[in-house]
Amino acid sequence: MPETIEIQLKKGVLTLCVLALLNRQDSYAYEIASTLSDAIDMGEGTIYPLMRRMQSDGQVETYLVESPSGPSRKYYRLTDAGRRALDAQTTEWRAFTRAVESVLDGLAPAAASAGTTEAVTAERGAEQ
Repeated sequence: MPETIEIQLKKGVLTLCVLALLNRQDSYAYEIASTLSDAIDMGEGTIYPLMRRMQSDGQVETYLVESPSGPSRKYYRLTDAGRRALDAQTTEWRAFTRAVESVLDGLAPAAASAGTTEAVTAERGAEQ
């Protein structure tokens, strides 16, 4: 059975959401997972592999903080590369959502040029 669009969208924006959370404050993986579980209903197990990948990509770095109620916690913070990734992904997300909204609202996409419109019209004519 194919994944629902909701699952695909969540997977697509997970890195962006983590970057945004860490831009506000450093955090540990369980706290990030809890926040995303509440906000977008993401499973906790999804976060840990993502955090490892983001660390190996240089977007986050870690440090340990002693916990009064157990072992030390590994905290994550954004690196400069992580902040650049956040800026780029935020720009891409906003452009994408505007384009989707224009399609849903029945408006012509802003990126459509006259040549593209002519090609679509010609293609439709050929189909008939």
